[in-house]
Amino acid sequence: MILIINFGGQYCHLIARRVRDLGVYSEILPYNTSLEKIKKINPSGIIFSGGPSSVYDKKAPLIDKRILNLNIPILGICYGLQLIGKLTNSKVLNGKLKEFGKKILYIKKQSTLLKNLSKKEQIWMSHGDLINSMSSDFNILASTDSCKIAAFENNNKKLYGVQFHPEVIHTLNGIKIFENFVFDICNAKKNWGIKDLPNKLIKEIKKEIGNNSVIMGVSGGVDSAVAATLLNKAINERLHCVFINHGLLRKNEEKEVINLFENKLKFKHFHHVDASKLFLEKLNKISDPEEKRKIIGHTFIQVFEDKVFELNKKYKNIKFLGQGTIYPDRIESAQPSKIASKIKSHHNLTLPEKMKLKIIEPLKELYKDEVRKLGKELKIPNELLNRHPFPGPGLAIRILGEITNEKLNILRESDYIFIDELKKSKQYDKTWQALAALFPVKSVGVMGDSRTYEYIISLRAVTSVDAMTADWAKIPNELLEKISNRIINEVQGVNRVVYDITQKPPSTIEYE
Repeated sequence: MILIINFGGQYCHLIARRVRDLGVYSEILPYNTSLEKIKKINPSGIIFSGGPSSVYDKKAPLIDKRILNLNIPILGICYGLQLIGKLTNSKVLNGKLKEFGKKILYIKKQSTLLKNLSKKEQIWMSHGDLINSMSSDFNILASTDSCKIAAFENNNKKLYGVQFHPEVIHTLNGIKIFENFVFDICNAKKNWGIKDLPNKLIKEIKKEIGNNSVIMGVSGGVDSAVAATLLNKAINERLHCVFINHGLLRKNEEKEVINLFENKLKFKHFHHVDASKLFLEKLNKISDPEEKRKIIGHTFIQVFEDKVFELNKKYKNIKFLGQGTIYPDRIESAQPSKIASKIKSHHNLTLPEKMKLKIIEPLKELYKDEVRKLGKELKIPNELLNRHPFPGPGLAIRILGEITNEKLNILRESDYIFIDELKKSKQYDKTWQALAALFPVKSVGVMGDSRTYEYIISLRAVTSVDAMTADWAKIPNELLEKISNRIINEVQGVNRVVYDITQKPPSTIEYE
């Protein structure tokens, strides 16, 4: 197996994903894992992740230096490279020259780590510190126009490093670097696949739940449907799926979800709760994104616990709340690591401290594309698996600022037109996620020879694999023009439509 040491990087789990994609088992452990435990695991190789810290920070996450002497190949990525540099007495410059985004890597030496790569490669950088010089026993393999040491190797000490992120899709041949490290340097063997997951997860669910029952929050989205299917296979009639209308759904969504669960998935127990009035009352005049998410998360729990009280009169022993939480939710909320940087709190991770239900999250270690693959193994219909992601807080985080019924109506209609045109033009399946958002400002326009002062709608569509990184979708101009014209003409209250061409990072996919 390949061991990944986590230094709080946003892409740490993505490293493990890339290794697993190669058919090799990988496991993530925190940076303060003891030398003795690592020896006991005896991995074929070790990867140091990136992280938000500088090696010069007073509370920088460090490791036992003796790990470098275990005769196990070690690959440092970004912060991991800098840490190897510091521990081998290399010169690490603190924040002197920052790089962020796509860069060109110039490969200067043939090597095992960068084997089968071209002399020029597109890579993804995200760093402040960098290594400026190393001892003569290290081979400098590559550089960028502003980073002298972008990759190195020391075959005698089995130490390797890259300043860029090979785990993100914007490093176009990053998977080849992992192949070189995992197979040619570590001599690891293929022993893991997605087909092994269903039985493994079902066993874990049975062990955790015992003889108790579960209330499962379902939204009609991929994650909750796959999680519910796993739970259904594990405990069958002891699963109660509950769909809550929080008043923040897209146009026609309530009917579509009810139809999905009652007529297609056909679980034993499906319940529908309309709590839209409660949610909207609690969100009244709330504009801060984190506060919105907290209110929505807590209100969901309140509604679930009320439903459990009702159901327990008949069914008894409902002790668990099932959620479709996936790894990107947790990593953006800084859940896996105390040293990770918090991006935003996902509603299903901002739970009340004194909630009565225990949480079970069968998919918490998986990414969206893995969830879809798992769904195929579970024989879930493709029409469900291919749906675009829709966040639990719904339109609340697509209306920037305060939420009103007027804004909800404007956004519902605008979003419906956007998705409708994408589907008609067969662009829907070419994008990972598409959405409309409403800005909290108005702009001057002219319609019918008269001045207007109306809202701005932003259209956002991205391509991605795992939601950790994303690029803006190159939708044809003619289609964008058609969508814009429809929104302006059909949605009262809008006089300007813009298209968001920002990548993730630096942006997130959703606006709040």
